[in-house]
This record gives sequence, structure tokens and C-alpha cells, in this order.
Amino acid sequence: MNHQSLSSFIWSVADLLRGDYKQADYGKVILPFTVLRRLDCVLEPTKDAVLAEHAAKTAQGLNPEPFVVRKAGQTFYNVSPLDMRKLMGDQDNIAQNLYAYIQGFSPDVRDIFERFEFAVQVDRLTKAGLLYQVTEKFAQIDLHPNKVDNHQMGLVFEELIRRFAELSNETAGEHFTPREVIRLMVNLLFVEDDEILSKPGVVRTIYDPTAGTGGMLSIADEYLTEHNDKASLVMYGQELNPESYAICKADMLIKGQDVSNIIFGNTLSDDGHPHQKFDYMLSNPPFGVEWKKVEKAVRAEHEQKGFNGRFGPGLPRVSDGSLLFLMHLLSKMRPAAEGGSRFGIVLNGSPLFTGGAGSGESEIRRYVLENDLVEAIIALPTDMFYNTGIATYVWVLSNRKPAHRKGKVQLIDGSSFWQKMRKSLGSKRKEMGEKDIATITRLFGSIQEAQLATVLDAEGRELAREVVLQGETPPAAPEGGKMKLAPLSRIFPNESFGYRTITVERPLRDEDGKLIRGERGKNKGKPQADSSLRDTENVPLGEDVEAYFRREVLPHAEDAWIDHDKTKVGYEIPFNRHFYVFEPPRPLAEIDADLTQVTGRILTMIAELSS
Repeated sequence: MNHQSLSSFIWSVADLLRGDYKQADYGKVILPFTVLRRLDCVLEPTKDAVLAEHAAKTAQGLNPEPFVVRKAGQTFYNVSPLDMRKLMGDQDNIAQNLYAYIQGFSPDVRDIFERFEFAVQVDRLTKAGLLYQVTEKFAQIDLHPNKVDNHQMGLVFEELIRRFAELSNETAGEHFTPREVIRLMVNLLFVEDDEILSKPGVVRTIYDPTAGTGGMLSIADEYLTEHNDKASLVMYGQELNPESYAICKADMLIKGQDVSNIIFGNTLSDDGHPHQKFDYMLSNPPFGVEWKKVEKAVRAEHEQKGFNGRFGPGLPRVSDGSLLFLMHLLSKMRPAAEGGSRFGIVLNGSPLFTGGAGSGESEIRRYVLENDLVEAIIALPTDMFYNTGIATYVWVLSNRKPAHRKGKVQLIDGSSFWQKMRKSLGSKRKEMGEKDIATITRLFGSIQEAQLATVLDAEGRELAREVVLQGETPPAAPEGGKMKLAPLSRIFPNESFGYRTITVERPLRDEDGKLIRGERGKNKGKPQADSSLRDTENVPLGEDVEAYFRREVLPHAEDAWIDHDKTKVGYEIPFNRHFYVFEPPRPLAEIDADLTQVTGRILTMIAELSS
């Protein structure tokens, strides 16, 4: 049974809930019951042995927990004699027995059901007379790992969350990231470390501060297992949404991970891993979401701890907190002397350019660029996420850049690498195919400049697309057709994104046009500045300010001067400007000929109507 059929079958429980539950609340029943049945199936083969071990060690007066964990063969256990099939044998006491069964689980599992507020749903189902029917429905589903592996189970969770999020008009993107976006990010994270990660017995840590349902951590683990089944990835995460946290924790539990590494709470105001550093990190923080709720805690950390805290470089405006997550990840980087770190984070367009010189956003960009931390920024296609169609970008940052990347930033325009989905899912209308992911990964891994050649026939239809690396010959245009070249991968020195904002002053004059001079202090005898004529100019960091001023300003305002005390350094990454290709308009004669032709057709039609 594939994951879609399986999730459809599980979702058929909704037919039982209809009328007693609003559509928006279906997930509150279906998700915890799916987790419960999965755990029930995982523990089934060792159930009898666990019960016997528990009874024996309890009789001996020993703490049975370490012994039953070993017998269960998992990082969790259940010491209740009940299971979901046995619950079916006592219809009249289903609620009490279900509570007793849940209480038999290890503390980490009980925490999962508390976050789901499962007891509330059991009471509600009991009052509606539906508890037995719903439990029976789930008891019939075979979710044993030999029938449904961890990967499939992850897809089932993803599908179910998406469905209930759509029904409740929530933003599905707050719960999970499309799998192909995660696959691309994981590829970018690991591609330069293939040699290290292929060694047997290698152990690495990975962290997601906005873990959602654990999709990023799971796919990173799948990638590593696929390339080296002797490697081990220890996963850490933190999540704010209780249901997402519960699912993530359940998923990690089934995979044998230490679920105490998955923390519940707000990453920005209450860091769940305060002293931890990681090898790899991934994050898809919420786009354009204000951080007013945690403003007090974040500002206090910024002001009191400075660079000893997480938010030393600066604070972005309150309306968008995504750059706070970027700084949080920077603080979690393992020092370069201890092996360093690399992380990938999905951001919208705003962090690339919002805020002028001296603003919080500009200072954060300045910090990452002047410290040579940005490896690459990749533009994704629009309409890739479930809750938004806006332009998004993957930033890849590292404090252990290989020698050929030092001092450089690679920009890759992946916005044209997509295929249309057969059926839209919320705002998601496009997806990246395996070839698209491989192309972008290859461009990043080889750190080469490249162009995208599009071959068109005489009527303007696309015949082929080809990636042309620097030094390669582009394909020839067909007869009557043409070939378009657009930049695809570009490499810039870090300082090319920096600029100085200079303040240009003009003198204040009286009614007769005479200069008004200062009468005291350091400005005594000097022309006073007219604030109404004040202007600013952005001068690239690599250019001499005085030479720029003489060339660009003085020819237009010969009495102007620079107030050097007000000069500020800023950084922005005008991504689209670097990939813009000017297409000249058609010749006027051609446009006139078309207009004459259309006008002639209209006149002929009018004549026919009037005759």
C-alpha cells in the first residue's frame, strides 16, 4: 500500500467524525490515533517478552525501565497488558482501558499524547459515542514496520497534516516544507563532505530550530543512510506547535533517536539547546512573521549579552523575524578549529535587501559577509510552498569554507528549474524534479559560473534548455529560430555587496543668495548645511569615495560637500539585478507594420458589418 492510499484509508475515519466534529478538528483525532497505532505495531513483536521482564524485575525490587527498554529493542516501551486489538474486547470500558494503555508507555511517549491533548479527544469521542468505532477502525490498519517503513510513515504524516491544515484554513507551510526543497537543501549541505561522510562509523550531529514534524531531519538521515549505512546522524530539534512537536517526537522515537533531543518551546525566547554546537543545521523559519511576542526576551539578550549571545550583529524589524533564526544558527556553529559547521536556511526575498546602511538587517548581512560565512544563495521557483507563492531563497552558510570558496559568494538562479504539478496543493503549483535538484547541486558543488541556454524555434516555442559552463560553447540556434542566454550561476567577491552611504550637504543661503556661515564651535566660519537640500549617495565599497563624489555629484552641484561623520557602511544582495537580462523592444517599423495590418483587418470587418 503506498502512502497516499494509506493516508486516504486513515482519513476515511473522518466519515465517522462528520457531524460531531468540525472539519477543522479532524486532525486532532486522526493524528494521535495514527501515532498510537504505529507505536502499537512497532512494539507488538516484543510485547510478551517486555511484560515478562517487567514482572520479573518488579518482583525482584529492581527498577525495570532499563531492562524493558532492552527487551523492547526500541528507545521506548509499553508495560500495559493491553494493546489496540485487546481494547476491542471490552466495548463498555473502552475509555478507561485506553487511558490505562497510554499510561503504560514510557514517559517520552506519554508526553507526545499530552501535547496532542489526547485525553480531551478521548472524552469528546466518548460523549459522542464514537470512541469504540474510531479505535476499532485504527486497530484494523497494519502499520508494522515490515509493511510500512519509516520513510513511508513520514510521507503518511506529511499527507495527513497537509489535509487537516487545508481543512482548517491554516497555513500548511507552518507545519512542513515540501520534500523536494528539503532534498535540495540536504544535497547542498552534504555535497562537499561526501569523502568524510563515506567513512565507516562516522557520527555527525544535525539540528533544526524550527523542526515542524521533523521532515528536514528525517530526509537528512535518509540521505546519509543511503550513501553510507555505517554512518550515524544524531538529530536535535525544537518546535513550537504542540501537534507538530508530538509528531516529530513520535517519528524520532520510531527511528531509535534520543527524543530528549527534541525540545518543545519557542527557539527565539527559550533556546532548548543553550550550550550545544552542531555539525549541520537546516531550517525553514516562518516567512514575514512578526516577533513581537518574544521582543522583550530577544532585545534583552541583544543588549545585555551582545556578541556573547545569539543576536550580537543586530536586530531586524519586528515585522519579520526570519533573520533572528539565521543568527540563532550562527551561534550554534561548531568552532572552525573543531571541524566547523554548515547550515542551510530558507528565507524570503526581504533579508537580501531590506534596510539601509546601519539598519539591523544591513548589519546582519555585513556580519556574515565580512566574516566570510556565506557560501551560496539559491533562488527557488515561486509557488513551491503550500502557504505562499512568493519568491524564496536557500542560503548556505559555513565557517569552514574550502579554499576555492574563500572570500566569495555564489549566486544561483534556480527559479526556472521546475515542473508543473498535476494537482495544486494550496499555493503549491510547482515542484522540482530529481534532474533539477541534481543540476543545482552540481553547480554548487563545482562552484562554477554558468549560463542557461534556451533554444527557440521560428515561432518562439522552446525546443531545448542546456546548462553552459564557463568556457563551453553554447548550442547553435536552429534555422529561423534563436538561442537565448541567461546567467545561471555567478560568483562575486564578498565586498561587492557592500557600499558606503555618504551624506551630501549643500550650503544654506539667505534671501539674497549669500552663504550663511556658522558663528561658533567647530563650524565657525564654515558654510551651514541646508537640511532641505541634504541628499545621500551609495558608493560601492571597492570605489574611492572622493573620486565618486567628483565624478557623480560635483558636476551637478559644485557647492556640495560630504559630511564624513554621517557616513555608514551597508550591505545588500540585489539578487535579481545580477540575473536581469535586457531584451530590446522590437524595431518601430515592425510594430508599425503590425498595427497597420490589425487596423486594416478592423476596417474590413466594420465595412462588412455596414454593408
